[in-house]
Amino acid sequence: MRKRQGWLFFIILLLTLSIYLLINYPLQLGLDLKGGSQLTLQIIKEEGNVTKDELEAVNAVIDRRVNNLGVSESNLQTLGGDQLILELPGEQNPLVASRALGRTALLEFRTQKEGTSEDLKELNFQKSKIEELIKVYSSAEKNLKGNEFLITIQDRLKEIEQKLNYSVNSKDLYGKLIEIKKYVDKEITNLFITTDLSGKDLINAGRRQEQTNNNWEVLLTFSNSGGDKFAEITKSIAGTNQLLAIILDGESISEASVGSQFANTGITGGLATISGSFTAEDAKELEVALKGGSLPLPIEIVETNTIGAQLGSNNILKSLYAAIGGLVFVGIFMIFNYRILGFVSVLSLVLYGFFNLALYSLIPVTLTLPGISGLILSIGMAVDANILIFERIREELYDGNTLTRSIDSGFERANSSIVDGHITTLLSCFVLFLLGTNFVKGFAATLGIGVLISLFTSLNCSKTLLRFFTTYQSLRQKHLYLPRNKFSN
Repeated sequence: MRKRQGWLFFIILLLTLSIYLLINYPLQLGLDLKGGSQLTLQIIKEEGNVTKDELEAVNAVIDRRVNNLGVSESNLQTLGGDQLILELPGEQNPLVASRALGRTALLEFRTQKEGTSEDLKELNFQKSKIEELIKVYSSAEKNLKGNEFLITIQDRLKEIEQKLNYSVNSKDLYGKLIEIKKYVDKEITNLFITTDLSGKDLINAGRRQEQTNNNWEVLLTFSNSGGDKFAEITKSIAGTNQLLAIILDGESISEASVGSQFANTGITGGLATISGSFTAEDAKELEVALKGGSLPLPIEIVETNTIGAQLGSNNILKSLYAAIGGLVFVGIFMIFNYRILGFVSVLSLVLYGFFNLALYSLIPVTLTLPGISGLILSIGMAVDANILIFERIREELYDGNTLTRSIDSGFERANSSIVDGHITTLLSCFVLFLLGTNFVKGFAATLGIGVLISLFTSLNCSKTLLRFFTTYQSLRQKHLYLPRNKFSN
């Protein structure tokens, strides 16, 4: 009797814990349920095919950058030999991620060549004019009514081309602006000399808002050897007209002078600051790219898909209706056919549902539509196990055994069949999870977890609940466990 009470209290404890977990640890939803963005990334290699090691290296860098972006429940998987599929649930603006992920993040520190101050000043002036044109064009493109705006941009672009003595080859206007900006960036970087300090010497990056204005700056932390290199470089140009340029992917993002007070020791401490009128978003993108490390090969975002939150919520509602509808029909069938035994199976299924969802939130498991399919299928497995047990109990009752003996014998006889059936399903789930794609893995994971919990609820919860009901004399009548036509015979 104490053993039965102990199991009953244990089940109540598990149910309470499950409700607590579901309240405090919400279920994580995948892209098809929550909405968000999906990016297809193409790895670019000029010669030869992308090797497996190169693919894994790119995958690792992208994964670190996504984690630094702060997008929860993201998923990254390979597609073929040179592509990656990135899913960002809840992120409705893929441009936020694409700007940070698409960067090679090759960080360099260069010192200015002597006698190039005037050239640098002119190039920076033209660069600011180009960036202004790009900003104006991008913000007004969707609202253009005629050609007057385009003609104005084109005229200003021609002036810049003449000033730089460079002819743009791109056909569309936006492409021309980007091409000439790249040309100016290249000309600026050519005015600086490469040093042995690079992004490889970087161990961390952060960001903070400047105290004097609303601009943001990015903080760099070097390794010990990197800190020594930075001190030597700043010492060599301290108090001169030479600038120190911080160059990312061939573009100078910050140029600064070093004061004469650092002429003896250089800037020590292994810390540096990148400032350049960054917005909070710009600073975060730069921080993410630097913290994730440099990509071994450049990537290009070849396709972007966005799933709206409304579509995701509709998927959730449909899945919820399907699950509830299935449970209601199964419950009606079980109660109608097995009476008290069927009522016990419904309670057992309710426990199964709470235990299952609580474990999903605890692991955590990211739920997708295929994952919900695995959950619903595992409910069928749980019902099937109860049917095996209940038929064995009925057979014992037909043979004239007492109710208590029939229950114990029914569970014992059905035990081996249930365990064997669940083990074979678990083996299938293991193979699917090992060899399947992302969605197949989600299906296999939820089905496998459901099968394990089904094994517990069918062999322990159902038995404990049945024993609890049979302690009441009014519920010990055989006609409550057998079909009416069989009992009457």
